[in-house]
Amino acid sequence: MAAVTVELIKQLRDRTGAGLMDCKGALVACDGDLNAASDYLREKGLVKAAKKAGRIAAEGLAITKACEKCGAVVIIEINCETDFVAKGDAFHKLVDDAAGMILANRPASLEAAKELTSDLFADATVKMGEKLDLRRFEILERGEGQSIFSYIHMGGKIAAAAILDSDDAELGKGIAMGIASYNPQYLSTEDIPAEDIAHEKAVQLETAKNDPKLAGKPAEMLEKIIDNKVKKYFAEMVFMLQPYIYDETKTVEEALKAKGAHVLKIVRYAVGEGIEKRQDDFAAEVMSQIK
Repeated sequence: MAAVTVELIKQLRDRTGAGLMDCKGALVACDGDLNAASDYLREKGLVKAAKKAGRIAAEGLAITKACEKCGAVVIIEINCETDFVAKGDAFHKLVDDAAGMILANRPASLEAAKELTSDLFADATVKMGEKLDLRRFEILERGEGQSIFSYIHMGGKIAAAAILDSDDAELGKGIAMGIASYNPQYLSTEDIPAEDIAHEKAVQLETAKNDPKLAGKPAEMLEKIIDNKVKKYFAEMVFMLQPYIYDETKTVEEALKAKGAHVLKIVRYAVGEGIEKRQDDFAAEVMSQIK
């Protein structure tokens, strides 16, 4: 068998635009023959897939999937380009298959997960004709006396999961639904980084300086006012201080205390968050084709 060198992989990548691992796999399959490997990639649809690399994949699905044997749960987000594809059975199957594969193999990184599922994505890209991307995942493991609860909102637009030291199903569902609904940034006040608090305090201090109602206030009183404003700002982001979804007269912290339970970890994925979606000007596109 001919040696598959780094230079050969680079040549194939430059020729086809396909990924490094795909190029290596094609060369191995074709005994180092550059032309045969190029055809191999074309036949697999990977050259076509590479041309989609510049597109923006901001739609998709976020789901959770549990291991029936060990009780571990994977939360995963996979993106595509259009909501039409995101709603299709083929895309749903891709997400479920990828989640199952990751749960079974426990890859240590996103890069390892992408390599693990590369064949799934290659075939799916050809079938669906869109850029597809495994954006992120996390595997939650339960310890002794712990349970994992999850919730999928809006058919997979939002997925949430939590680890509790309780097996109370109603409480667990309420916690998972609350994570999905209120989008907490922190589990508790202790989880807020000191630099975040310092930054918000500086913002509130500058705001106070420009507030005529606070002009002339004693320094000690002004300090208390600013501290209260900072606490109020973060209270809306801290899960323990947010309303409990089944009884909004209570905070999550109060609902947990009443059950003698604690939340150990929370995770929330919202599809496309942080991805700048492309704004297509259809009229301009039509005119450009006419010209």
